[in-house]
Amino acid sequence: MDKRFSTAWYGLSPSMPVRRGDRSAEQMATDRVDARTGGGGGHGGAEPDGPGGGAGPAPPPRQLDSIDRDILRILRTDGRASIRSVAERVHVSRANAYARINRLIDDGVIRGFGARIDHERAGQGASAYITLKIVQNSWRTVREQLQELPGAAHIALVSGDFDVLLLVHTPDNRTLRELVLTRIQAIPEVLSTRTLLVFEETDLDPGADAGPAL
Repeated sequence: MDKRFSTAWYGLSPSMPVRRGDRSAEQMATDRVDARTGGGGGHGGAEPDGPGGGAGPAPPPRQLDSIDRDILRILRTDGRASIRSVAERVHVSRANAYARINRLIDDGVIRGFGARIDHERAGQGASAYITLKIVQNSWRTVREQLQELPGAAHIALVSGDFDVLLLVHTPDNRTLRELVLTRIQAIPEVLSTRTLLVFEETDLDPGADAGPAL
């Protein structure tokens, strides 16, 4: 059995009832979506309902305390950490940890859970940041088209010498070139592009000491 999807991976046996403190934040998010939509669960990245998910206007940002920030740091490192584990590591009760995570999901602070991918091992050996200059007031139109690009990982509207910053992962440089020349530059609202190849990258470990909170 694949341990990633077994109950034993959470420290449980298949026959043991799952208590609230043994559940992970990812399972909580999935259950909350299922309860609202009537859908079945799954092991894909859970995407909580709420801000950004088309379920109504976002609530005003809530001030996070040090415990909230510690919980977020833990869940960024391991989204499948159990409520019991999170509670023990931030020194609060399981009920308190459960309520805090629920609030972070409902407030849209936690937008979902997913896997951290090694793109090169996943067959995407060429990565690049692409800068775009676009027609004024065309951001939403351009964004919709960029979201459809294969390998698009991050899109941002920025200030400065260009308007949009796009991160893409592709199998090789030839595919990257075709993506830029035949897909991105073919967008009518794109005036010019510049491609910055990524030679090496490092994902910052959210579990490491991030220094004093601002």
